[in-house]
Amino acid sequence: MACHAGQVPVVESVTIVPVPPATAFAVSQTTGETRLRWDPFIRRQRLLDGAEGPAKGVRTLTVHRLGLRMVSEYVSYAPPTNVGMKMTQGSWFFERLAGGWRFSPVDGDPGSTRAVWRYSFACRPRWLAPVAERVGRVLLQHDIDRRIAGFARGCADPVVLAAVA
Repeated sequence: MACHAGQVPVVESVTIVPVPPATAFAVSQTTGETRLRWDPFIRRQRLLDGAEGPAKGVRTLTVHRLGLRMVSEYVSYAPPTNVGMKMTQGSWFFERLAGGWRFSPVDGDPGSTRAVWRYSFACRPRWLAPVAERVGRVLLQHDIDRRIAGFARGCADPVVLAAVA
């Protein structure tokens, strides 16, 4: 995908999982050991500021599997259809990073969900952005594809499903 002035790079991955949207959404919001069973992106993750659960305005600390740290904030939280987050602190590489996950029933199969995960980002420094964003797109596409495949495995994992039941 080519980026034009004013546009930010976007990566997206889609999967169909054999659970209803409410369950798919719940799996996407798991924490602790349950989250680590399916999410290859993170080494650890926790809510900040004493939050007891995800909600709009709640901040999280995420440590990527390679050790990179990021603080993000929920900008939307609408179970069972969507969740959105934006990075508020993180890698020097990203000027902006945001993610949105959408869940919808599969036509003709209310027991299955179409999950669409999308990240948008901008790199810095701006003079390096044209090259950095091409590299970033490849790396983030790899991560989002691995992550949504892990999510799909989580939606079929009896341990994960028991944790969200």
